[in-house]
Amino acid sequence: MSAQRKDPVDTIVDQWAAVRPDLDTKAMEVFGRIFRLSRAMGDRMEKAYAPYGIARGEFDVLATLRRSGEPYTLSPRQLSGTLMLTTGGMTGRLDKLERAGLIRRSPDPHDRRGLQVTLTDKGLTVVDAAVGAGLDAETEALSALNAEQAGQLADLLRELLAGTPESR
Repeated sequence: MSAQRKDPVDTIVDQWAAVRPDLDTKAMEVFGRIFRLSRAMGDRMEKAYAPYGIARGEFDVLATLRRSGEPYTLSPRQLSGTLMLTTGGMTGRLDKLERAGLIRRSPDPHDRRGLQVTLTDKGLTVVDAAVGAGLDAETEALSALNAEQAGQLADLLRELLAGTPESR
């Protein structure tokens, strides 16, 4: 622990050490901070996307379509698989995005039973602006670290994620 900084996770770990000194709390120190950081950054990202009329869930759909490249079209099943959502959860997001004019659903010309979801021009404009705002928020948070530290953290988190089967 840094001599100059103490965070709420340190307090929790100290409390456990006082009542259960037999516990090895290293994992709690790591994951407690990851969970807290995830919650804080989730809130920060919601604020970054709010001016564009979207929440994180809607951003994820728009960003997935944008990253797919032109013509920015995927099936609902492809979107659900990429975003790890149920089809019911995806339908709700698509309904909201379609009402806002950010996506268009149309029949799949290659599958009579299927649908295609396409980013509209308005959706493209919104997602391009929102991704910039989100990256600004993330970059601001990451400024607590220097470039080398940020790179080390990214590498360590990649290794941790790769070793967690549920994340694949």
